[in-house]
Amino acid sequence: MSEDQKKQLEQQLWNIANTLRGKMNADEFRDYILGFVFYKYLSEKMYRYADSILKQDGIKYRDIKEDTSKGKQYIEAIKEESLATLGYFLRPAELFSEVAKRGNSDKEGENNFILEDLAKILISIEQSTMGTASEDDFDNLFEDLDLTSTKLGRTESAKNELIAKVLSHLDKIDFQLENADADVLGDAYEYLIGQFASGAGKKAGEFYTPQAVSKVLAKLVTTGKSKLKTVYDPTCGSGSLLLRVAKEVQDVSNFYGQELNRTTYNLARMNMILHGVHYRRFDLKQEDTLEHPQHIDKRFEAIVANPPFSAQWSASPLFMSDDRFSQYGKLAPSSKADFAFVQHMIYQLTENGTMAIVLPHGALFRGGAEQHIRKYLIEDRNYLDAVIGLPANIFYGTSIPACILVFKKCRENPEDILFIDASQHFEKIKTQNHLRDEDISKIVEAYRNRTEEDKYSKRIKLVDVIVNDYNLNIPRYVDTFEAEDNIDINQLAKELVELDKQMKESDKLIAGYCNELNISSPF
Repeated sequence: MSEDQKKQLEQQLWNIANTLRGKMNADEFRDYILGFVFYKYLSEKMYRYADSILKQDGIKYRDIKEDTSKGKQYIEAIKEESLATLGYFLRPAELFSEVAKRGNSDKEGENNFILEDLAKILISIEQSTMGTASEDDFDNLFEDLDLTSTKLGRTESAKNELIAKVLSHLDKIDFQLENADADVLGDAYEYLIGQFASGAGKKAGEFYTPQAVSKVLAKLVTTGKSKLKTVYDPTCGSGSLLLRVAKEVQDVSNFYGQELNRTTYNLARMNMILHGVHYRRFDLKQEDTLEHPQHIDKRFEAIVANPPFSAQWSASPLFMSDDRFSQYGKLAPSSKADFAFVQHMIYQLTENGTMAIVLPHGALFRGGAEQHIRKYLIEDRNYLDAVIGLPANIFYGTSIPACILVFKKCRENPEDILFIDASQHFEKIKTQNHLRDEDISKIVEAYRNRTEEDKYSKRIKLVDVIVNDYNLNIPRYVDTFEAEDNIDINQLAKELVELDKQMKESDKLIAGYCNELNISSPF
């Protein structure tokens, strides 16, 4: 698919999404359009897989008569295979295209009311997985797709008409699932998530990391690696950051993530499946990562995260006996969980792994318990590999500047820490700042080569950071001061004298004109 065709698909999906907008805000109509796109995807995967099984019998899945004895035999056989391979099951009558046709039928005597059937189908998809290995991955997946909401219309008829219209538009779009090498739908889905994030204000930070920042994090943690056994995001949002890491290597064996927000967790699971990640290869959980970690027995080769900035957490004294925090001697303050996330991620990082976390700038220099934790990480363990300053106003929902901290347990360059100031390298689009491809490349190349560049990057000896009381504020180490040009006072005096002469000549000229016109002179 060409770049133009890709953009056309993205625009088509966005236009369809806007037919749902009405009185809804961005995160509400997001749930509908992404849910319907996902339903269409599951349907297409289902009938393509079923058709491949039925090929030797010379029939198509859609053509099976479900109420016949032979049809029922076919359905049962395909269901068993589908649950084992795809992880879910849809009957021919439950396929997206069939529901879309019924909803838009104008045949006399044919009932085109589909809301009840559609609600039952979405529940049926979830229930088909019960008792199977994929049950956790499909459990309550469509719970945010409320077909009874008055925001879809004041009457049942109006709701039905709107939903039928949306399904009809989606039915006409080719997701090109036969093209296994091109993640056409996955890219379009990411585009939609990004579009919703741009209009969601503060809520966007709950589920989406700007794609450019995701690229930087992904490239940092995959440095020197072509394959990963595991990648983990303890605040995974919509799962986009995990999926971005996969684009930087040939293969990721398993994805792990945890997300507190239920709606966002559902979105993450859909996102994984839509990108062709088999249900056996991802393990996402919905819980509070700091209070109730769900993968605590596992260690990960690559860890990425963009936690909510300075979130609150309990900081309960009981955590002092938790292996994630006990060795530090202090907990992150309850009002700012930034370093609690760092501690959690460090604990789950393999000895040869890399982790990169986005934090607010305050985490670099705040005192108290946070300074104590920085001391342990820098002096006692020597895990901090790099500090990267990002531009302000680059994240959705907040304009404050942020940074990226990169940690490794076995560092190739244990004698220094690399500081990069990328805060002035961006493009401003409307009210938001964006990292360009060249800005991303500059950060990543400086990190991978540990290059020093005037006013951009510098390798700082550990002793110098220790002398500075573990203050990581980037301007302490990367001098970006621009000296003013020297002023020649003598030359300036000459210019003033010359200017005074010119003004006197102008005054005389104006006075002459006034005299000729027989009017009063201002001089």
